[in-house]
Amino acid sequence: MKVTGVIPARFGSSRFVGKALASIRGKTLIRHVYERSRSSPCLNELLVATDDSRIAQEVEGFGGKAVLTSAEHRCGTERAAEVAGRLDADIVVNIQGDVLLSDAGMIDECVSALCDRPGANSSTLAAKITDEGELGNPNVVKVVVDLDGNALLFSRSQIPNTDCSSGSRADILFLKHIGVYAFRRDFLLEFVKLVQSPLELAESLEQLRVLEHGGTMAVAVTVHSSVGVDVPSDLEKAEAFLESLEGARDRTGGRLPLRERDV
Repeated sequence: MKVTGVIPARFGSSRFVGKALASIRGKTLIRHVYERSRSSPCLNELLVATDDSRIAQEVEGFGGKAVLTSAEHRCGTERAAEVAGRLDADIVVNIQGDVLLSDAGMIDECVSALCDRPGANSSTLAAKITDEGELGNPNVVKVVVDLDGNALLFSRSQIPNTDCSSGSRADILFLKHIGVYAFRRDFLLEFVKLVQSPLELAESLEQLRVLEHGGTMAVAVTVHSSVGVDVPSDLEKAEAFLESLEGARDRTGGRLPLRERDV
């Protein structure tokens, strides 16, 4: 199978205009995302899909590949789909342009979840919630899965709600969503033609469109971590995240500890 990674990046983010070009430890955010994704062994091709020539010039300046897209897209998946229509690929991976992954192996985990489940149209990542404060944080998207590991529901609210449960809360695995998506190319092209669904609009979560229209999204639970940049104050958090990864490599002679490697 040919797998292409697409990193959607727009300049006019409502909460942080121009964040793709914001500097973190001497490099732009989009460069960090691109370079960390590039080391994924499952990707045959990697490119940035953007509506702004400044982002395209930055990507081409550090040796990456950029494609200009329409400025009318409502979400990153629609931008990725425009590019997918021009690609000869079996699987298209939507890698968010404002999320730093601790390990490029996370992309491989997402793709493997899709390849291992022939009945799935798409796949994504989740990680165990270890900080109780994240359960009630609407900026942390939660996901619950069925017994086969497919997504049942995504929400900004706490799910599942254990207040009425007679069982032990310790038996429940609370998962937070990590926004990497793998799509079968044909499904991605059909997905963007679907009408936006009620839950998608209510939660402002585009992945709910897949579920509400009867699609299947496989979920790979990863031990790796990530950090998103939504507002300017998140740049400090992203810098600390990158410093922690570099410190982990230094302590292990260039090799990441088990939690930061594929297991």
